[in-house]
Amino acid sequence: MSGATPRRELVKAEQYTPDLLQEFLVELETTHHSSEVWRLIVKLGQALNLPYVDLISASSYANWKKTLFVRTSYDSSWLNSVNQDPDLAKWSYFRSHAMHCLTPIAVGVEFAEEYKHIPQSRYEVLHEAGRRGIRAGFSIPLRVHAPPQAALITFSGNHSKREMERIIQTHGWVLHAAALTGHQRYLTHFASEFSERNKITTKQRELLEMIGNGQQDKVIADQLGVTVSAVRQRMNNILKKTGLSNRAELAALAMSMGILPDPLSRNAGDQQSVLVEMGLPRLGDHPTLSPMVKTRRRDP
Repeated sequence: MSGATPRRELVKAEQYTPDLLQEFLVELETTHHSSEVWRLIVKLGQALNLPYVDLISASSYANWKKTLFVRTSYDSSWLNSVNQDPDLAKWSYFRSHAMHCLTPIAVGVEFAEEYKHIPQSRYEVLHEAGRRGIRAGFSIPLRVHAPPQAALITFSGNHSKREMERIIQTHGWVLHAAALTGHQRYLTHFASEFSERNKITTKQRELLEMIGNGQQDKVIADQLGVTVSAVRQRMNNILKKTGLSNRAELAALAMSMGILPDPLSRNAGDQQSVLVEMGLPRLGDHPTLSPMVKTRRRDP
């Protein structure tokens, strides 16, 4: 890829992971766009003969119906009618497992008998997927917490149960580690690409920053050298582009895009503070922020 960031040399202490994972992580460092991260995730799946890769993410952990995005490495249009069926939509690995559990799980028609209950209609969907080469797979639940979100990456292929178990036993933790780091990197790029996807201009980003900082229309107008009505017109244009409805949502958008820092990471006052915890916490204990002192604890 032209203009790609050159790979750095690894020190010896970094070379104690499996080659496949090491290769993935080093290449992940050089990505600049979510599409590059996705290509690396799919490439890893293909290397393990798991070419069918799915990534589904919900923008609200409390409500899985608020899907943020879905990506697949294959033509999944045949699932459109399935997802429109309200009875079938009630059951899926994402909704039944990934929204509530953190453990990776073997999936596909080859493992259907291991679940407590699968409606016959859903079993037929799994069987159809099997006919299309998606017989067995490995799904990894994922989390991010600001705001709370849930996601799932699944690597699948045309394998028997025994073959899939062998792949999971040999490469499962590599897939797990790659999914966790790849998902985090993907979301970092995805958030920064919001302006690109929604055609947010530089001036509109500037306005979002001012709104996020709590500045009122008249103050913004004075700083930009425009009228208050012009400020409100620009604000309305952003609302239309983004589908948001009010000023508070625009302020939240500014933080999500990285224009403003997360207020939870700010320390009170001017004095720098650091959270220091030592030993095992007792039930009911709460960690506290201590002022930063000149002497530093040395790492072991």
